[in-house]
Amino acid sequence: MIHLSPAAVSEIRRLKSRHPNPQAFFRLGIQPGGCSDFYYTLEFDEAPAPEDQVWESNDIQVLVNAKSRDYISGLRLDYSEDLMGGGFRFHNPNAAESCGCGNSFSLGDRP
Repeated sequence: MIHLSPAAVSEIRRLKSRHPNPQAFFRLGIQPGGCSDFYYTLEFDEAPAPEDQVWESNDIQVLVNAKSRDYISGLRLDYSEDLMGGGFRFHNPNAAESCGCGNSFSLGDRP
């Protein structure tokens, strides 16, 4: 399950309102690389793929592909603004370590 804070929901809705297709799905995933082993990806997608898990949080449908599912299940996504600007904050219970940028993580001894 993916949890979106009210601030994250508000920002996702704001971004969707600027997307060419306001009915697009919010996709959350991971890719190898970044400061640690993996980094988070956020994008909009026109439709779920057959292997996608679809979660709903606060009326936002979140797509997660099979490759990312185990690594981010239970993730809590927040959004906040500070003097340097705004950004999404990832709170991942599966991460053994997160880097200083907050957008990259490692799993420790896990494959």
